Amino acid sequence: MSAVATGRVDAVCVVAAEVEVRTKVGRTAIDKRPVAGRVAVSSLGLAGDHVCDTAHHGGVHQAVYAYAAEDAANWASQIDREIPPGWFGENLRVSGLPVSDAVLGARWAIGDTLLEVSAPRVPCSTFQQWTGQPQWVKRFTLQADTGAYFRVLTEGTIGAGDEVNIVYTPAHGITVRDLFTGADPALLERLRTEEPTISPDVEMQIARHAKRNQPTTVRVS
Repeated sequence: MSAVATGRVDAVCVVAAEVEVRTKVGRTAIDKRPVAGRVAVSSLGLAGDHVCDTAHHGGVHQAVYAYAAEDAANWASQIDREIPPGWFGENLRVSGLPVSDAVLGARWAIGDTLLEVSAPRVPCSTFQQWTGQPQWVKRFTLQADTGAYFRVLTEGTIGAGDEVNIVYTPAHGITVRDLFTGADPALLERLRTEEPTISPDVEMQIARHAKRNQPTTVRVS
């Protein structure tokens, strides 16, 4: 199924500075801030950006991370503070599109770059430390406004003000929110046969949801 929907890139963000955190890696590149002009996008992400914990972040399936301006505004009202672009560690702050409800495998054309929706963001202890918000991982998980990771199909450049056009949406309709919450394991099983782009990490998420939802066997003596 093909479709076109238009949003807008409000800001393009890359690492401003690495931050020390109490993790095995000890540092994080989550502190991202807007940059001016057009930014080159390669298969591994934006020029000037990087990750520290390469075991759990980055790579071709998490090359670009986008977060919705509308979701950020909602969080800002909940925690009573400004949330500037980059605060979630996102590369793209996008308005006008429900990023957390993006369909896995959908293709977004931005400037001369073509991105493909690959996964939800899974919150971790580093994210908790960065925000300084109590029970942040739990709250973020319950709200499930995760934003979306993308792989890069066509390298190019992206700049603030670019239109975001969804040029292809898979017929299965399964979203990053569906995958993150795992509320319907049977639905997620369809991804294995209907969405050829899923990554090993997504396969593991599907397996975890399936295991969690297995019925408990009670032994009767």
